[in-house]
Amino acid sequence: MKIAQRKNSVIIFLCTLFLAIFGCVMVYSASKYSASVQYNNQYFYLKKQIIGVAIGLVGLVVCSFVNHKIYKKFYWIFYFVGLVFLLLVFVPGLGKTSYGATRWIGFGSFTIQPSEIAKFCLVFFLSGYLCDGDKLSKIKHILITLSLGGVYCLLIMLEPNMSITMCVAFTLIFMLFIGGMRLKVFGVMIVPAICLVVVLILLEPYRLSRIVAFIDPWKNPLDEGYQLIQSLYAIGSGGVWGVGLFNSRQAELFLPFSESDFIFSIIAEELGFVGCIVLCAIFVTLIIHVFIVGMRANNKFSAFLCFGIGAVISIQVILNIAVVSGSIPPTGLPLPFISAGSTSLLVFMSAIGVVLNVDRHSRKDTLSF
Repeated sequence: MKIAQRKNSVIIFLCTLFLAIFGCVMVYSASKYSASVQYNNQYFYLKKQIIGVAIGLVGLVVCSFVNHKIYKKFYWIFYFVGLVFLLLVFVPGLGKTSYGATRWIGFGSFTIQPSEIAKFCLVFFLSGYLCDGDKLSKIKHILITLSLGGVYCLLIMLEPNMSITMCVAFTLIFMLFIGGMRLKVFGVMIVPAICLVVVLILLEPYRLSRIVAFIDPWKNPLDEGYQLIQSLYAIGSGGVWGVGLFNSRQAELFLPFSESDFIFSIIAEELGFVGCIVLCAIFVTLIIHVFIVGMRANNKFSAFLCFGIGAVISIQVILNIAVVSGSIPPTGLPLPFISAGSTSLLVFMSAIGVVLNVDRHSRKDTLSF
C-alpha cells in the first residue's frame, strides 16, 4: 500500500538517477578522446561529472526533506537572488568569458552558470506571485509578470545566451497560461513578441549567420555550418542500432561541445535510433510524473512549482534535441541531467527534490484527511 502511494516519487527518483548515471557514461564516451588530447587525462570530464552528480544528489535529498511551502514566503527573494546572479556575470573580474560569451561567474577553476539558477528562481517567484487570487484576469498583473520575466530574458540575452533566453521565455508563457491568462490576451502579445525576436536577431550579426547556417549549413561548411553538419553526420551514422557505446568517431574532435550541448548527437551515433527512443521515453516518463504530482497537489503554489519545474525540463529537452537534429537554428543548450556541467546537475536534481517534497506532503494531507 505504501509503495503504491509513493509510486510517483519512486518513478521520478529512479528516472532522475538513471539519467544522471547515464549522463556520466555518455560524458566519458563523448570526452575521453578530447580530454586525453587537451588534459592528458581521459577521465577529466568524467571526474567532474561524477562530482556534479554527487553534489546534485545531496541537493535532491536536502530539497526533498525541506518543506516546500516555506518557499512561498520568500518568492520575491527568489526573484532578486536570480537577478543578482545574472548581474554578477557583468562584474569585471567575476564574470568569465568563453567563446565570446560571458555566461559564468567564479574564481579560478571554480565556476557556476547563473542562468541555470535564474530560470528556477523565476519558477519559484511565478509560483508564489500567481497563486494568490485570479491575478491574470487583470492586464496590470499580466504586464507586471511579463516585465519581471522580461528583465531576466534581457540580462541572459546580453551574455549572450539565446538558448536559455528561449527556455526562460517559453517557461514564462507556459506559467502564464496555467495561471489563467486568456488566449485572446496571448494573441495580442504574440505580434510584438515576434517583432522583438526579429529585431534581436538583426542587432547581432552572429544570430543572423546562425539562421543562414540552419537553412543551408553546407553553404559555409567550415564555419557557421560546421557544427550542425558534424552533428548530422553523427546522427546519421548511428542508424537504427548505433555504432556501439564508446565507438563514436565524431567525438574525436570532429564535433565541438560533444560532451555538453551536443551530447545527444553522440548518443544517437553510439546507440542509434532505438537508444534515442528509449532515452526520450525516460524523459517523457519523468516529465509526466512531475506533472502528475502537480495535478495532485492540494494547493496552487505546490501545483505551480511542479508545473514550472516540469516545463523547464521539457522545454530544455525539446530545444536541445531540436538544435542537434537541425530542426531549429543552432544554439548552445545543455541536455538536462546528461550534458557535462555541475551547475546544471545541481539545480535540476535539487528541483526534482522539491517535486518529491510536494508529493510527500500531498500524500500526508490526503492520509490525514
